[in-house]
Amino acid sequence: MPTATLSILIPLYNEEEFIVELLNRVLAAPLPDGLDREIIIVDDCSTDDSAMLVEGFIAAHPKSRMSLLRRIPNKGKGAAIREAIDAATGEYAVVQDADLEYNPNELTKLMGPLLRGDADAVFGSRFLVSGETRVLYFWHSVANKCLTLLCNIASDLNLTDMETCYKAFRTALVKSIPLTSERFGIEPELTIKLARRKARIYETPISYHGRTYEEGKKIGLKDAFEALWVILRSRFTSHIHTAAVPPALEALSDAPRFNRWMADTIAPWLGTRVLEIGAGKGNITRHLCRRRKRYVAADLNPEYVEQLRMAFRHRPSVEVAHLDAENAADFASFEGQMDTVLCLHILEHLEDDREALKRIRTVLRPTGRLILLVPNDPAAFGSLDSAMGHKRRYSLTQLSALIDAAGFELDNVIDFNRVSRPGWQFAGKVLRVRTVSTFALKMFDRLVWLWRRIDLNLPWQPMSTIVIATRRD
Repeated sequence: MPTATLSILIPLYNEEEFIVELLNRVLAAPLPDGLDREIIIVDDCSTDDSAMLVEGFIAAHPKSRMSLLRRIPNKGKGAAIREAIDAATGEYAVVQDADLEYNPNELTKLMGPLLRGDADAVFGSRFLVSGETRVLYFWHSVANKCLTLLCNIASDLNLTDMETCYKAFRTALVKSIPLTSERFGIEPELTIKLARRKARIYETPISYHGRTYEEGKKIGLKDAFEALWVILRSRFTSHIHTAAVPPALEALSDAPRFNRWMADTIAPWLGTRVLEIGAGKGNITRHLCRRRKRYVAADLNPEYVEQLRMAFRHRPSVEVAHLDAENAADFASFEGQMDTVLCLHILEHLEDDREALKRIRTVLRPTGRLILLVPNDPAAFGSLDSAMGHKRRYSLTQLSALIDAAGFELDNVIDFNRVSRPGWQFAGKVLRVRTVSTFALKMFDRLVWLWRRIDLNLPWQPMSTIVIATRRD
């Protein structure tokens, strides 16, 4: 019985000569064991009989999972792929052009790294050693390689064929990436945004039976210039995640030295059986999970849960779980099992923080320990807090009362990160900005070695408060 589905996405525009043969090949192509297929064709306002032929083919194959979506007016391949991604229901998806240049019999080859859990995306390369490739235009090949080089510079990848149309990926990941390109710029945009989201990308050699312009090839010089613009735009945009994750919060997850500083600060207080709530992409997890008997990395975001599963699948002591801090049922499977609960940058996002702490208490063993990091000082609340989804900042008095009411004894309080307080308050209270500058964040992260040495000696209040508390019985 199939255990997963591959969504085969077919953008279609004026391919009446090839579309029926292509659909026959896609239906006949072998797939790995346990993988079912759905076929989504998006007709981009064809002016020939392409759409009518697809409708007839679907009617002739009622047991196959095929659907036709029709776009009006014509916008381009990228717009058609975006619509197909939105409609995909499979765990995995692959783009399959309708012109017979790519062989559906090689879908098994593309799916290998995805099904093994090694990759988030797989590109079929026409320039790696493969079975056969039709010899065509020299300058077209040069343009492809130049665009691939520029895309590699922008994304810090070493791809051989960015412009390949054969791209397979985890559907949930790509659904969480905002794509805007209407035409062939979809290729560099998807590549760079996958790289910036830290996706694991593999390449595999494929055969390629390209066609000439006389035979209907559509990409041209105009599209090469558009690709250059898309590469620049995608490299510097902050829009690499859907609205489900605030851009400022996403930016802070990519500060490795700062995250290490935070991990080193709380590591001495951890026990051997730890539940981390809000693990995100595992930025703190990877530093703290070693030498633990049991480490549960939990998050609410399904895409983060999947990334955690893949990142830590070789760590036998690490478990990954979906957990909503505002849903009592999610805590039931951990009741009374953990000696430490780690809750960093979570409490300030919740409507009812007191009830959340009471739920956390239930998973701790007697005298189990809570490690809590929250933003300090209500007076510092500004536009950046709002952008990150903060509902509040905490004074020590408020925090102490909250912890006591939830059934904990306060053991220790650690002031953390004084150094960024002036800049944060100026940006959020005076300038009222809502995004964290990527450049400023990188510069701050590079100087963490200095901040760690001077932070405790600075004369103003810290950005965050770390509280160590013990379950009271």
